[in-house]
Amino acid sequence: MAIFILFNKPYGVLSQFTREGPWGSLKDYGPFPPDVYAVGRLDADSEGLLLLTDERRIRHWLIDPKEEHPRTYLAQVERIPDEAALGRLRTGVMIDGGKTKPAEVTLLSQEPSIPPRPVPIRFRKSVPTAWLELTLREGRNRQVRKMTAAVGHPTLRLIRTAIAHLTIAGLAPGEHRELSPAEVKQLMDVAADRHHSMTGPRRQALGQRRDIRRPPQRFSKR
Repeated sequence: MAIFILFNKPYGVLSQFTREGPWGSLKDYGPFPPDVYAVGRLDADSEGLLLLTDERRIRHWLIDPKEEHPRTYLAQVERIPDEAALGRLRTGVMIDGGKTKPAEVTLLSQEPSIPPRPVPIRFRKSVPTAWLELTLREGRNRQVRKMTAAVGHPTLRLIRTAIAHLTIAGLAPGEHRELSPAEVKQLMDVAADRHHSMTGPRRQALGQRRDIRRPPQRFSKR
């Protein structure tokens, strides 16, 4: 029976269960069951939604770049991007020798309602900041930060708010919850639809859906 957990990762925490240097780890939170791992990753200086699961085939499906699953972020950037900069972010910019895929990018008219970061961002009083909402369909290393830097607006704070239909709504930093039966069904249904449309190695990699009908469980500390 597969396990799916949403976790709102705080700043300063690695997307793994072992500590490195000054950073905390997932083991500092929970309790989480054994054998669950993060789908994808957020860097220690980024915040927001992580999906933890022990379902390897679903994990593979969600991180496969060919699937182009939407991932939504809030990014606080230096200065106010103009339409030219926003247009470049939307159509694609060159990072690491390749052009990014088209993205949905919105300049927010007001600051989002989010908790303050425990370590304040470094900013210059003479330089204004702005908030962007970006939805990407790929997941390169530190992609949002590299994209905004490429158009002259370095990212000061980054929060992932959604992976596909899953969001951090209702979760404070450091909190977690299991997916509801409806959320799991939607996730598995989409995976099953994609599975039936695949052929060859990609279909074999996803495999068949596992039984996810089970009551909520209490987990011992990992």
